[in-house]
Amino acid sequence: MSAVPRPGDPAITPALVAEHGLTAEEYDRLVAMLGRTPTFTELGIVSALWSEHCSYKHSRPVLKTLPTKAPHVLQGPGENAGVIAVGDGLAVAFKIESHNHPSAVEPYQGAATGVGGILRDVFTMGARPIALLNSLRFGELDHPRTRWLVAGVVKGIGDYGNCMGVPTVAGEVVFDDAYAGNPLVNAMCVGVMREEELIRAVASGVGNPIIAVGARTGRDGIHGASFASEDLSHESDAKRPRVQVGDPFTEKLLLEASLELIRSGHIVAIQDMGAAGLTSSSAEMAARGDVGVEIDVTRMPLREEGMTPYEILLSESQERMLVVAKQGHEDAVRAILARWDLSAEVIGEVIAEPVYRVKEGDRVVAEFPGSRLVTDCPVYLPEARESDAIRAQRAMDVNAIAPRPEEADPAWTLERLLASPTIASKAWVVRQYDSTVRASTVVGPGPSDAAVVMLRGTKRALALKVDCNGRYVHLDPRLGGRIAVAE
Repeated sequence: MSAVPRPGDPAITPALVAEHGLTAEEYDRLVAMLGRTPTFTELGIVSALWSEHCSYKHSRPVLKTLPTKAPHVLQGPGENAGVIAVGDGLAVAFKIESHNHPSAVEPYQGAATGVGGILRDVFTMGARPIALLNSLRFGELDHPRTRWLVAGVVKGIGDYGNCMGVPTVAGEVVFDDAYAGNPLVNAMCVGVMREEELIRAVASGVGNPIIAVGARTGRDGIHGASFASEDLSHESDAKRPRVQVGDPFTEKLLLEASLELIRSGHIVAIQDMGAAGLTSSSAEMAARGDVGVEIDVTRMPLREEGMTPYEILLSESQERMLVVAKQGHEDAVRAILARWDLSAEVIGEVIAEPVYRVKEGDRVVAEFPGSRLVTDCPVYLPEARESDAIRAQRAMDVNAIAPRPEEADPAWTLERLLASPTIASKAWVVRQYDSTVRASTVVGPGPSDAAVVMLRGTKRALALKVDCNGRYVHLDPRLGGRIAVAE
């Protein structure tokens, strides 16, 4: 069985390949893997999964040098979130992730869906979210666009977290002209569970059904992962339709339904349909389990008519999960989702044949051998070279800078420091976040260097913080990174 082009699909040309963000060498790699010209749907799939956002193809060799193993580490990199044991049979899941590009062109939804995605990454592991944090970087606050970005991002973070009933307990906000064209919006979530409740996104069991649960699929966010891998430019605003649209009230239902599913024993794996949507969730679960999967996109619950397989596979509509259930437990899964007013539709199954196959009814629109769709992604190790400008900055003798006469007055200096938006009070930001919902916050934003959140039913608590001095990292990445960890 081999994939064939759909009627009306565009011809695969060098221009179309470039439009999908693949280099000529990467396209040749794809052709060699398939042994033929890819279909339009296959090109879209690879464009998403081989994007920097999904594959980490330039940073993976460096990230692999980090220490990730210890007796208390229950789950390291490679899953939706990291998990560590904290004693008394409890475990904590945590994840931090950026949503920079979406927030740069649509700050409210970009930031809101960043929070939504990070929440799903944590409760997909079986943990109940108990705290949110964020790390934000913007250009100078006196610029009109910066004020627009700040207002949208802060409101997006606050609205989504507040509606979910998860406290935002800590964070940081920095203003510097270096971020004028590219704000950094990082969201973090922390959740707690019993160690035995940990579940992984590993497909297994030939014949087990693959079920799409949660919200229905629309055209929002198509190619969001590829967009997040591009350089921002003046043309980026035109890609606003690639930004996802969030619904925290549906996410709250999905949270409760997912945790109930995990504890019910009816499923063997679950993964968020986040970046690259159905494509990444299905392909990555299959690759982790070293099994084949077959999906029929005509079974996918849709909220828009006329969607093509390309659109269905690459949609990043929010508040969706992909579940591998135990064979014969389909009705039990549907019953749990129905109790939370959410849909659950069988869209495929785990198969013995080592392929990743997507069908549109009887027509095969995409097929890849084994797990090579994930494992054959190219990895690069580009030359690391410091710019002359940074080297000159680091060599500058600050003592040679002539002091201003006003600096002799400590009061003048103090006033200038306190007037800096980075140093000044962030109460105008913090008061938009609910930091005390769930009544577990011992120390919230402001009074201390870190937040403290109780673990209910125990005498334990977590101290939480995100922090980094970007100027230190700019001048000396290695030393700046060490200082960030120490801080």
